[in-house]
Amino acid sequence: MSLVKEFKEFAMRGNVVDLAVAVVIGGAFGKIVASFVSDILMPPLGLLLGGMNFEDLLITIKRGVGDIAPVTINYGMFVQNIVDFLIIAFAIFMIIKAINSAKKKEVPAPEAPEAPTKDQELLTEIRDLLKK
Repeated sequence: MSLVKEFKEFAMRGNVVDLAVAVVIGGAFGKIVASFVSDILMPPLGLLLGGMNFEDLLITIKRGVGDIAPVTINYGMFVQNIVDFLIIAFAIFMIIKAINSAKKKEVPAPEAPEAPTKDQELLTEIRDLLKK
């Protein structure tokens, strides 16, 4: 089998295509959540906490000199990223929960009992005759 043909079979499997679609949608969803957190959620939260901007929360380790930028720990951005993660994790949890509950509803109907074999029928007849 040629390498190109083998790769084509691999790439066209359902799982690989589904994974590619999930990665693209996940990336777009991540951008939406990041925008929601930084542009909609954090400004009112910062206002409630005394007008602070979370992007400006940082600790300066070394001040910048001339063209050299200061060395900082940006813990405000870290807080925003944690909120992003929590929202994305909760959304994924809810999606998986919905999928699992949909799977539970699809319980197959119980199968009818198997018909007795000829040996079982014969033994049943003999039992019935002995009872009489």
